[in-house]
Formats: sequence, C-alpha cells, structure tokens
Amino acid sequence: MFGLTRARRRRGRRTAAALTATAATVLLAAPAAAAHPRPAGDVPRPVVGGTPTTTDAYPFITQITDAAGNQFCGGTLVAARKVVTAAHCVADETPAQLRVVGGRTYLDGTDGTVSEVSRIWVAPGFTDPTSGDDVAVLTLTTAMPYTPAPYVAADDTGVYAPGTVARVLGWGTTTENGSASNQLRTATVPVVADSDCARVYGSHFVASDMVCAGYPSGGVDTCQGDSGGPLLVGGVLAGITSWGNGCAAAGHPGVYARLTTFSSQVAAQVAA
Repeated sequence: MFGLTRARRRRGRRTAAALTATAATVLLAAPAAAAHPRPAGDVPRPVVGGTPTTTDAYPFITQITDAAGNQFCGGTLVAARKVVTAAHCVADETPAQLRVVGGRTYLDGTDGTVSEVSRIWVAPGFTDPTSGDDVAVLTLTTAMPYTPAPYVAADDTGVYAPGTVARVLGWGTTTENGSASNQLRTATVPVVADSDCARVYGSHFVASDMVCAGYPSGGVDTCQGDSGGPLLVGGVLAGITSWGNGCAAAGHPGVYARLTTFSSQVAAQVAA
C-alpha cells in the first residue's frame, strides 16, 4: 500500500471521511500529535536521520502555516514574493487560510517575517501526489527579505543522475509516528535511479513528474510535515517533497516532484 503524503494535517480540518483514499493511496487523516494511518502489517520506522540547522544557513526555507500559525508544510522562497511548495499542501485551501513564515528556525519562535498569501497556483493536472503534478506556487502579500533559492531549468536533467547527493530540509516528524521537530533539520540523501524507484512503487511512480531519493537501507528520509520542502542539488531547487511509503523505510525511498518538468510553469508564475 503506497502513498502516505508528507503534509502534517491541521487539527479540525480534513476529516478522514473527507479524504480521498484508494487501494494504493492513504492520505494523512490525523493531527500532528496523533499516530497517522499506516498500512496493515506495516511496522514503526527508525528515527529519520538528520541534524539541526538554521534559517541563517538556508534562508530560502519557509514554513507554510494556517491562519493561526500552525505549521503543516514547508516551502522554498524562489523570489521575494514567490514560494514553491507541494500541490497537495495547498490545493484545497484559499489564500485567506494560509500564511508563509520566513527566517524562523524554530516552530515556537516569534522572529522572522510572516506574510499572507494573495494567490495560489496549482499545477493544472494535479489530483493526488501519486498521480504526479504535485507542484504549487504561492504569491505573497509581503516581500521576504531573504535570499531566494535558484531552481532548475527544464534542461537541467543531469541533477537527477543516480547517486547524486541531494539535501532535504524541514520541520517534519523525526519518527514515523512521532511529533514535529521544533528546530529546522537537514539531511542528505542520494538520488535513486528511476528504474529502481519504479520497481518499488510500480505505476504510482510517474517518471516524468517524480524523482526518488534515499538509501537502500533507509534510516534517512523526509517525513510528515516536510511536504512542500526542497530537494536541493548543489544548492539548486531540483525537487519538492511529496510522498512515500512510510518514513525512512529500507527499500522505500522518498518521492519528490521532478521540478525540471514544471520549471517553465514555475518561471511563468514567478514572473506573474
């Protein structure tokens, strides 16, 4: 059973009855503090590897929160008023329901810059993460005074060469059934060959829209609450945290939106 998204659901929103589930897809239906659904027979995964870091080191990383300030996804600042995130984080939201926080290392901090959202663009083909098109761009009402990240061009496909070291960032849970990390964390994972990812995820891996990253033995991965955050190669935004089967499970790498496929669309939104 595949398809656990890596968004941390907000309390009181999207009840289990309102979520779409198929035999191959399970979306989060539990608050961050509670255990999230796991396929029958699945077992708890090991602690997701990584180390604490700061927004000084990665000034483009942002928190996506609800209007009350509860973080549930991440995003990447690519221009002063533009943030790239996962479509599944924001597809069911209105701009008034969202806030973007930049320059804040700790979830319980009060520093940084908070902006409202004036517009949400979601890739037109998006339906659910395992079908692809899991890309969105938020337009902010307040310019962020932080250095944005460069993002890949459509022809930068070499960034996905198997074995390439990629960096991930987020405030997600540090165990599959754990609580959020209060401090921003980072880790490195190798890009996985498309053929290997297809063997794991079958038809749910859409090679044109997705790329996998992780170690064969597991142990290092993104997890719930990291959705929408960056997959960086050489400091360049190359992917967006999207979904996976569990967190840090051996033989089940994380799945990320392949940003080269959507680079031209993102560029159009940045320019709009």
